[in-house]
Order: sequence, then C-alpha cells, then structure tokens
Amino acid sequence: MKISTKGRYALRMMVDLAQNKGEEFISLAEIAERQSISKKYLEQIVPMLSKAGLIRTNRGNRGGYMLNVPEEKCTVGDVLRATEGSLAPVACLEYSENTCPRKDECITLYVWEDLYRLTQEYFDGITLKDIIEHK
Repeated sequence: MKISTKGRYALRMMVDLAQNKGEEFISLAEIAERQSISKKYLEQIVPMLSKAGLIRTNRGNRGGYMLNVPEEKCTVGDVLRATEGSLAPVACLEYSENTCPRKDECITLYVWEDLYRLTQEYFDGITLKDIIEHK
C-alpha cells in the first residue's frame, strides 16, 4: 500500500485545522501557507473531506474551514479512507463481502486479511489529537 500525496496532504490539513481550531473558520490560504501546500491542491482535497463529514465549510467574507468532528474522535483512518478510498491491500477485500470466486481455495487470503486488519487497527487507533500531542 502506498499513501498518495492527496492522503498525506489531507492529513496535514486536518491536523492544521485541529491545531488552529477556534470559533472562526480558517481560510484555505492560511492552511496552505502554514503547511507549504499549494492552495489549488488543497481545493481538490476539500470536497472529499467535506463529503466524508470531516470538515465544515463556510463561504463568504468570513468563510473557510473547520473540523466537523472532534480531534479526539477523528482518526488517520477516517482521513485516509475519505481521500484514498479503501485501505484494502487486495481487491477482493475492498467490500464487506468477499465475492472472489477463488476465496475458498485461496491459500494466501489469510495474509491479506491479516494485513488489512492490522492496517485498519493501526490507522483507526491514531487520532488527530494523538498526532498533535505526540512528542
């Protein structure tokens, strides 16, 4: 599995929103500047995070973005699934039911199932708050 730039930048954006949270919405320009990420690139990420319910958006003069989920409840897994899609290491595990015609005789299936389980447990075990407090 390789996490794309989109996933990495989305996580940086979410951590930035958590670190700078307050009553006001935060502009994309501020986030882009603090994170040294192109504003245009962040504009591509915002719809994914918004659709997943992870951020709130506000248009207009005092517009911008803020977390829609408390930082202690938003996990790395949430952010990566919003931007990367499934974290499954093989196609047959992408859906809740494995419909692969070889699943009953696949001698390596347990390897991929265990990797998938460990990956999800790891990413779902780290919150934005954990990242902020990590020293």
